[in-house]
Amino acid sequence: MIKIKKIYLNLYIIGFIFIFMFISMLVIKSSMLYLPKYLGNLALKQVLWYIFGFTIITFILFLPYTGYRYHYYFYFINIFLLLILLLIGKPINGSKCWLILPKIGSIQPSEFMKISLIITISKIVSNWTYPIKKKSNIMEEIKLFTKIFFIILLPIVLTFLEPDTGAVLIYLIITISILFISPLRKRWFVFIFILIFILLGSFLYIYFFKQDLFINLFGTDLFYRIDRLLDWKNGTGMQLENSLTAIGSSGISGHGYMKTPIYFPESGTDFIFAVFASNFGLIGSIILIIILLAFDLLLIKVSKSTNNITDKYIIIGTVGMLIYQQIQNIGMTLGILPITGITLPFISYGGSSLLSYLIIIGIILKISGNTKKTLN
Repeated sequence: MIKIKKIYLNLYIIGFIFIFMFISMLVIKSSMLYLPKYLGNLALKQVLWYIFGFTIITFILFLPYTGYRYHYYFYFINIFLLLILLLIGKPINGSKCWLILPKIGSIQPSEFMKISLIITISKIVSNWTYPIKKKSNIMEEIKLFTKIFFIILLPIVLTFLEPDTGAVLIYLIITISILFISPLRKRWFVFIFILIFILLGSFLYIYFFKQDLFINLFGTDLFYRIDRLLDWKNGTGMQLENSLTAIGSSGISGHGYMKTPIYFPESGTDFIFAVFASNFGLIGSIILIIILLAFDLLLIKVSKSTNNITDKYIIIGTVGMLIYQQIQNIGMTLGILPITGITLPFISYGGSSLLSYLIIIGIILKISGNTKKTLN
């Protein structure tokens, strides 16, 4: 007789994932109106990615708890993939972001690097935190900052060289989110933000007023990348102009499903929210934002219920990543934030992106199940 391990599932999390799958399938199908036929049925592909992701979640749930002892292995595997990508990756739209695997397809290593960083940084900070340090000395905090700095430095450099500025920002958001809820003195964050403000201010001053010096220091490639990034403030570019037209003309209830009025590039990925808003209008957009917010709050609730400090950091790092991506993706389609190529989690099309989110959701489901098992 085979004894099957008892698994505790947070059905609320599962329910949200199915809702996201349904919304994603609908909106991606609508985004295909203006896409070339050779891309195939992206909505069906997205469902297949979801099914594959559910398989991975099931595998994670049945894995024995190891305390994330192998986190460095996954970290260095992802570093290796980022390095290989820069060496042999083929540029697509001017960026080396995808590693092409024969007969399999393409993967985006930076997506999985996000998950690896969440786990690795959470483990490092929890090892420093436990037992809870009510008053750690400055040298201990500097050692922690130094260790984390070197952990995030390599993926930041490799990802920036692709270039993928959006992923770099997510790496930083993950790190800040985890550190912010740690016992670190909050004066460090004041110092960090002042330092960032000074460095960013100096960087932009050279860019705007000393352009020859900027090009000599950083090169023409970075100059034109910054130029494209800051172009959002003028509301120019076909992508943004058409996105604003589609959203602005949708009114209260939208143009209707499968009636996206105008074409814009990346409609199924970066600008998926513009497709949704144009189809379902202001009311539909508000409902989607409420669903996203409710999901974020549910994850925060799960983090509060666990006593394992590593698990708590992992969930908060995930929530920080999701909230930032939601705000950035929706903001850039509305023209109030720069266009950085960041997708809307669980909704935008993309195999690597979706799988990375489902992997971390699998880990959170396991955390939630372990917490319930302990309480029982």
